[in-house]
Amino acid sequence: MFDVLIIGAGVSGVSCALVLGSAKHKPFATEKKLALIAHQKASSLQNAIFNNAYGISAGKLGSELLDESLAHLSKSYPHVQQISGEKVLAISGEEGNFNITTTKAIRKAKIIVIAIGAGNPFTIEGLEEFIEPHQKISALKNRIQLQNTDHLVSEGIYVAGVLAGHRSQLSIAAGSGAAVATDILTLWNHGNHTMVHDAIGK
Repeated sequence: MFDVLIIGAGVSGVSCALVLGSAKHKPFATEKKLALIAHQKASSLQNAIFNNAYGISAGKLGSELLDESLAHLSKSYPHVQQISGEKVLAISGEEGNFNITTTKAIRKAKIIVIAIGAGNPFTIEGLEEFIEPHQKISALKNRIQLQNTDHLVSEGIYVAGVLAGHRSQLSIAAGSGAAVATDILTLWNHGNHTMVHDAIGK
C-alpha cells in the first residue's frame, strides 16, 4: 500500500514527487511510501525545446529534461519508487484504499495524483464522471480536464498539470505539481500549512 501514488512522470508528476520526496525528514512524512508510475510513451515533452522556462538553460530539449528529472528524483530521493513499463488502466475504491489497475499489476494507494496529459480520449476507467472540455486550451484541439477544486478531484484523488485545467506551459505545470505536493504535506501535518525549503548551511 502506497501512501501516495503519482500517475505520470512528466513535469507536474515529477515536480510533485520531488517535493514529496524532499519531506522525508519531516516527522509526519518519514515513514510514507511514495511511488511514481513513469509511463512516458505519449509525453508532450518528447518533442519540446525550452527557451523561456525559469531555471532551465535555453535550448534544453524536453526529451533530455524527462531523463534528467527522473535521474534527479532517483539520486536525491531514492525512497520514491519509480515504476516503469506500466500503464494505468483503471482506478477504483475510495480515499485510503484505492485500487490502481495497470497493464502488469493491481497496486494499492491511500492517495492518488493524476499527472498525465490532457489528450482525448481519456483512457483511465473509473474517472469518467469528472471529465470535461479543457477550459484554457482552444476547443479546436479537443483537450479535456478533470473537474477539480484547487487540484482536488474527490477525496484522495488529486490532478496536476494541464489535466487540472492549466495551460501547457512548463513553469505552470511544475508549479501545479508542487502545489499538490504541499497540499498533501499539509494534510499529513494535521492541516498546518506546510512547504519544504532547503537552505545553504542547513
